[in-house]
Amino acid sequence: MKLQGIYPPITTPFDHAGNLYVTKVQHNVEQWNKTTLSGYIVCGSTGEDVFLSTDEKFTLWELVAKYAAPEKLLIVGAGVESVKQTVCLANRAAEMGYHAALIRTPHYFKNQMTQPATQMLYFRSVADQTKIPVLIYNWPQMTGVDLPAEAVAALSEHPNILGIKDSSGNIQRVMDIVRDARDGFQVLVGSAPALLPSLLMGASGGILAFANAAPYATIAIWEAYRTREEEAARDWQNRVGRASAMTAKYGIPGLKHAMDLNGYYGGPPRLPLSVPTPEAKRAIEEAFRDLKG
Repeated sequence: MKLQGIYPPITTPFDHAGNLYVTKVQHNVEQWNKTTLSGYIVCGSTGEDVFLSTDEKFTLWELVAKYAAPEKLLIVGAGVESVKQTVCLANRAAEMGYHAALIRTPHYFKNQMTQPATQMLYFRSVADQTKIPVLIYNWPQMTGVDLPAEAVAALSEHPNILGIKDSSGNIQRVMDIVRDARDGFQVLVGSAPALLPSLLMGASGGILAFANAAPYATIAIWEAYRTREEEAARDWQNRVGRASAMTAKYGIPGLKHAMDLNGYYGGPPRLPLSVPTPEAKRAIEEAFRDLKG
C-alpha cells in the first residue's frame, strides 16, 4: 500500500449541545471528496478522539466509510494505551473497510513508556495481531514521548508496520528515518510548515490538520513538488506558513473556525476545549483571507 499525497486527520463535528453531528460528517466528507486528497484519517488527535466514547468512534468510522469516495484511503486512529484494546479497535475498523491503523505512542506510564524497548514491544505486539497495516504516530509535543529514529528503523523491519506519521517538525529526524529504515517504509509528516522540506528529504506525503480547512493549498505543495515546479512549491509553502501558525496557536478550536470560513463545518469543539475569542477569530480570518477552501 502506497501512502502518498495529503491526508487530513479529520475533525469531529459536534452540535452546540456537544453531540456528534451526523449530517455535518456527511457534508464535510462529500466536500473533501471533490478534492484530490488521498484519503482520510478518522479519530486522530485532531478528531478529539480522546473525548469520544467507543460507541461514538464506531459511529464516526461507519459514517466516514459510508460517505468517502471509493478511491480514498481510510486510516483509523486506533491507538490507546494497551496492546489488547488497540488491537480490538484496529480490527473492528478493518471489518468496516479501513485500510490502515494510525497508532500513537503510548505515554501514560511515563517512566516505562519513555523507554524505546517498551515502545518497540508495544508496536510489534500490535502489528503482530492487527488485520490491517500499522502506521506509527510520533508526536512528542503532545505525548512527551519521542520515539528515537533508531527505534523507528528497527520497527520498520516488521512486515505489518507500513510507515510513520512524524509530527515533531524535525527535518533531520525525517532524513534519518528515510535513510535508515527498510526500503518501502513510508514517512508522512504531521506539520504543515515542514511539508515541503520533508518531501525534499524523502517523505511521501503529509497527514496535516491544516488540510481540513484549506486542502487545496496543501495539495498544491504536493503537486508542485511531484511535478518539480520548485518555485510554485516554495510559494505555496510560504502562503501556508502564516495560516498554519494561527491554527497551531489556537489549536482545534481555531482550526474549526477556519473550516467554518472556508465552506466546511467546523463548529464548536467538545468541552473543556472552548471556541476562540473574538480577537482570535479575527486573527484567523486575516490569516486565511487568501486561502479559500
